[in-house]
Amino acid sequence: MTDPGIVDRVWYGAGTGASFGRALLTPAARLFGAIVGARELLYDAGVLVAHETAIPALSVGNLTVGGTGKTPIAAWIARGLADRGARPAVVLRGYGDDEPLVHRALNPDIPVVLGRDRREAIEHAARDGADIAVLDDAFQHRQVRRFADLVLVNADRWTPRVRLLPAGPWRERLEAIRRATLIIVTRKAANDTLVESVHTALAHIAATVPRVSVRLEQTELRRVGADESSERLPIDTVAGASIRAILSIADPGAFVRQLEARGAHVRASVFPDHHAFTADEVARLAADGDAGTLVVCTLKDAVKLAQHWPRLAPPLWYVSQQVMVERGVGGLERVLDDAVRARSRTAPTAG
Repeated sequence: MTDPGIVDRVWYGAGTGASFGRALLTPAARLFGAIVGARELLYDAGVLVAHETAIPALSVGNLTVGGTGKTPIAAWIARGLADRGARPAVVLRGYGDDEPLVHRALNPDIPVVLGRDRREAIEHAARDGADIAVLDDAFQHRQVRRFADLVLVNADRWTPRVRLLPAGPWRERLEAIRRATLIIVTRKAANDTLVESVHTALAHIAATVPRVSVRLEQTELRRVGADESSERLPIDTVAGASIRAILSIADPGAFVRQLEARGAHVRASVFPDHHAFTADEVARLAADGDAGTLVVCTLKDAVKLAQHWPRLAPPLWYVSQQVMVERGVGGLERVLDDAVRARSRTAPTAG
């Protein structure tokens, strides 16, 4: 796998250079922590107030920057609400062009509303007929009141050492997870022992908050830009295959490990999360391959690469994934059922 970049090396590296980089950033991290802590105290004391919303809102968020599976799980939650008879809308700030495109690809019938002002965006969704809002990445956005806060923790990148931005990926201290309604431990390639250690640590920090486990399972290959009903391959196709992976996601290592666990031989080109591919970059990537090599990416990358992928280049496939609840399915079902019932109320009941 190619170099993931200086940010990943500083945040997750174990060498002397990474340690030195974190040490340089520690004063800034302490200042960031003080600002975040003061803000949370003001909300907890009622000095800063969470505003009511036009329709009930449910947040899917995290404590770290990227890599938890937030977008596919938020889409899965929205689909679960729709299947129960609700009319959900996904509301997000729209950081990066890929997130709204992924939501629209996963749930073409569920509206996606973008807006820096979440309260205004929720009102927009309500005017368009939605009766519940799924807020993608809003745990730290306490200006609006939510019916429930679902907080994701990534087992693949778990570390008991919390380093705040910019010295590490954490937006808040781990204790902030006590505000959650439900904790969702996610994994792609992490083993059972590691997942259990995450649960143990979270139980110690937030004993009263229920927890569930979710696996983001690779299910099949779908050809980018083609009729998906006819252009699909079983995921077992990667076994023993030479794979060229193009990735601009927060945790490319977990994606690669998933493919390797199925017997694939992976060579990955890694770009920063939310990278905006240029036509020239895509042309070079399309030309960099050997005969018989499968070129793959994630859906998050496919929605950006599709518009530039050369028609005569080798086919580009994205790896479809499925949300698999491994533990605590009842907790998730209760949140969805309560959210559907909350539609009849004029105001949400919890912030």
